[in-house]
Amino acid sequence: MITPDVIELRDHFGLPGMKILQFAFDSSEANDYIPHNYTSNCVVYTGTHDNDTALGWFQSAKEDDKRYMMLYLNSDGRDICKDLIRAAWSSVAQTAIVPMQDLLRLGTEARMNLPGTTVNNWLWRMSASDLRTDLAEELMGLTMLYARGRS
Repeated sequence: MITPDVIELRDHFGLPGMKILQFAFDSSEANDYIPHNYTSNCVVYTGTHDNDTALGWFQSAKEDDKRYMMLYLNSDGRDICKDLIRAAWSSVAQTAIVPMQDLLRLGTEARMNLPGTTVNNWLWRMSASDLRTDLAEELMGLTMLYARGRS
């Protein structure tokens, strides 16, 4: 929950806001997490260490939310992680970040943290074999397409 005093502090110091794409697709309400509402002074994430992976979130989302997201992203839902990464990279956000679990298209089994719990957190590890050329080329292609590589 972002309170008015947090917004005032953030804006006073010109700090970037956080935009979590998983929060954008609640079909029952308008929100600031949907990409067309972004300003450039923000960092967009497909998800964070405190969220389920993008795939895990999508698989457990309400059907109305899935339909809304697929419509918004012009997606058939077959590679929702790639669709969310593309949405982040194509947004006006000054910075876009994707957790490795989302780049690797991993499900809930790769979730990093469940807030409010003290067991089974921070256990997921990426292995060297996860660093695949096809994923690097995919990310580089999106980075070049949306000019994310420029300083």
